[in-house]
Amino acid sequence: MSKQLKDLYDGISVHATADREHEAAVELLLLVMVADRHIDSDELDEIRTISEDQGFETDTFSFDQYLGQAMAKVRAAVAEHTTEALLDDIDYRITSSVLRHSLFSAARDVAGVDDDIAPVEESLLAQVAARFA
Repeated sequence: MSKQLKDLYDGISVHATADREHEAAVELLLLVMVADRHIDSDELDEIRTISEDQGFETDTFSFDQYLGQAMAKVRAAVAEHTTEALLDDIDYRITSSVLRHSLFSAARDVAGVDDDIAPVEESLLAQVAARFA
């Protein structure tokens, strides 16, 4: 395979990794939502909309079915102060350059949907920008 073609395909998720990446993206957006320890229905609706708009909903992945598992994982990370480890895991699982580049904007949308970005959310957004923007 030519280097140019390989470089092009390296940035695109394949079906085998797409669900794993979608799970990680949902976890990241939920982490932004719960960072201030306040769960807002508008923020959750924004995550659902992003999931739909980004094409996460497939025959093998459903936001609503994954929400409970993802929320438990995120809440545990926040409670145990292991958000950095969760970010590392999310970073590792998302290989699609297209998805990676869209995550900061999506995270910012979630944090700002309630028109109040708390300092802890700002800090998390800075970490997301450093990793994904």
